Amino acid sequence: MKDDFREVAVEATFKGGEVLMRFFRNLDPEKIAEKTKNDLVTEADRASEQTIREVLGKRFPDHSFLGEETGNFGGGSKCWIVDPLDGTLNFAQGFHHWCVSVALWEGGVPLIGCVFDPMHGDLFFTERGNGSYWFQNVDVERQLGGLAELESICVPKRLSISDHHCLDGSFVATGFAFQIGERFTQYLKVLEPLFYRAKGIRRAGSAALDLAHTAAGIYDIYFEMGLQKWDIAAGSLLLQEAGGIITDWDGTDGWWNNGYAVAGNPCVQQQLVDFIRSVTCE
Repeated sequence: MKDDFREVAVEATFKGGEVLMRFFRNLDPEKIAEKTKNDLVTEADRASEQTIREVLGKRFPDHSFLGEETGNFGGGSKCWIVDPLDGTLNFAQGFHHWCVSVALWEGGVPLIGCVFDPMHGDLFFTERGNGSYWFQNVDVERQLGGLAELESICVPKRLSISDHHCLDGSFVATGFAFQIGERFTQYLKVLEPLFYRAKGIRRAGSAALDLAHTAAGIYDIYFEMGLQKWDIAAGSLLLQEAGGIITDWDGTDGWWNNGYAVAGNPCVQQQLVDFIRSVTCE
């Protein structure tokens, strides 16, 4: 059964990506809507989530489902948490930085995570206790099935977090959305002084990919506020299985519920938590 979870998670992620590729730079403007101000949803989001739900539901009808677009369904202890298109604004603007995120959780514990970037052929996969892996140059047009088929044609790279040891000179990923509202003032208290210490700060617009890239050692550290469970359900496990740590801005484990995250290698992560405490308490 455990192998079935792995196989279907990857299959569902790929199929969601296939749907999105058909829509990219081909959206009907009349079918782009705002859920709230500057928070978009497109026909691509809905179609991708429907496809993913169908794949997962057919194989595991007793499992629960939490999706960004259709909400929470079912009462099973195992829950699939899905962001069918993380980076919707990028997608709608034709900017090629977005992904599909699929995760399986049980009892507040992540079991499996998949983040797929079909534009660049990157599939990030993790399973609790078995590390995190990066499959590169994946061709979505091959209509791949599950993990076994992928492993037969791609040799994955095991992910390992950055070994950079200091907040100074770190390469930082972050994010902020219009929806954080007045909390942006709190965010700026961190961003402005951090600007003078970091080697570079990037705000690319997809939390799931930011976490995957931090797990891969591309970024040294990632922080954000206002996150939803589907934003981080897969990426958080990718990071942890690659040797990283994720906490909230206070350094506790409240990140899953409060949406404040600091994630990275243990050394830089702790330094950023300490830094956030110092600048927000002034």
